[in-house]
Amino acid sequence: MTTTARTAASDIKDLALAAEGRRRTEWAERSMPVLRLIRERFTRERPLQGRRLSACLHVTTETANLAVTLQAGGADVALCGSNPLSTQDDVAAHLVKDHGIKVFAIKGEDHTTYYEHIRAALAHRPDVTMDDGADLVGALHMIALNRLDDLAPPVRRWIETLSGADRQALVAGVIGSTEETTTGVIRLKAMARDGVLQFPVIAVNDSDTKHLFDNRYGTGQSTLDGILRATNLLVAGSTVVVAGYGWCGRGFALRVRGAGANVIVTEIDPLKALEAQMDGYRVAPMAEAARLGDVFVTLTGNTHVIRVERMRAMKDGAVLANSGHFNVEIDLDGLKQAAQGPTRVREFVDEWRLGGKRLFVLADGRLINLAAAEGHPASVMDMSFANQALAAEHVVRHAKELGKDVHRIPRELDAEIARLKLAAMGVAIDTLTPEQQKYLTSWEMGT
Repeated sequence: MTTTARTAASDIKDLALAAEGRRRTEWAERSMPVLRLIRERFTRERPLQGRRLSACLHVTTETANLAVTLQAGGADVALCGSNPLSTQDDVAAHLVKDHGIKVFAIKGEDHTTYYEHIRAALAHRPDVTMDDGADLVGALHMIALNRLDDLAPPVRRWIETLSGADRQALVAGVIGSTEETTTGVIRLKAMARDGVLQFPVIAVNDSDTKHLFDNRYGTGQSTLDGILRATNLLVAGSTVVVAGYGWCGRGFALRVRGAGANVIVTEIDPLKALEAQMDGYRVAPMAEAARLGDVFVTLTGNTHVIRVERMRAMKDGAVLANSGHFNVEIDLDGLKQAAQGPTRVREFVDEWRLGGKRLFVLADGRLINLAAAEGHPASVMDMSFANQALAAEHVVRHAKELGKDVHRIPRELDAEIARLKLAAMGVAIDTLTPEQQKYLTSWEMGT
């Protein structure tokens, strides 16, 4: 990986891009009033003073505003990318040049460079980690469990230079973590279930002001945006298969139906499938949907949701995209063994020849909304990153009281974020009268 701005404290593409990154970050900040209010308080109170914080997040304009907020709170911030294709290089340059934040992220970085950047974030020796997919926490736990062979080579080589005491100190130094996304929360709850979780984690994704809005409205809009930027396809009249009807799948199905598509939902959860049916979508197993779809989008957080036998049944010209966190939802390894290709036909479009048919895979099966577009709109990330900032503060203040488990952010903080967002939007709501409060807490005032 060739870079033009590698130093001991950063590894980015080009510092000369900083001015454009600053302009775009300031534009995003205009739509992030809740985070702005938190930053103003953090500047006064410095709740993260003296803490080292390593974050593994998508390096976007919205993330830049979060990083600056954490720094305003007193944190020494190191940031690496949580996906090889999601980094915005001008934003990375802006954070390094204008704020002195340590950034290790380059759009399009190879596998080795990606994990070298994970290593750099760990070498920051954080007190608090912040994840989008649990890559930092996952690596720390492999170290804690002495499963060094399960580490990526760049991380393993570094860890092997440390003494056993240094390795223990690296893990023990983390007082807590926060996790942004569904996929990461799934991994962390599995760690907690197996009794190996080493420190408390705040599941930011479980906050109502995160998953009900970011996952639904953010993913819904940005996924459609990424597909259209990559392909310029006409959505109206096409058949779009949505794999997964969680909040991300619901949001995307809603948006793509609004653009005129015929939507088929595939699910493994009977309740979600029933909800999709009653929301007016056609529900079918993937074996049936594979023959009908023009565009297939996975949003499940699971592996091999679209397998090669399903691809063989697809129409000539079918388009496959992923908006789940990792690039495992489409069986790309199986496709490579069974098909001829890839041939790059557009910037984020690869053509594969399978059984005389052409299949088009977008963005190497990685997050299409961040690879080919800009990710979620700043307005919705305002709430998500308000949760992240407050979760970091909560970890610092209450780490000793929190058990080694996955926790959600306190509901009163969740409600406060919603209140601030409504106020910023100029929306007023009612409050309970004393009579109504008494009625809701009484069992004696029935019919």
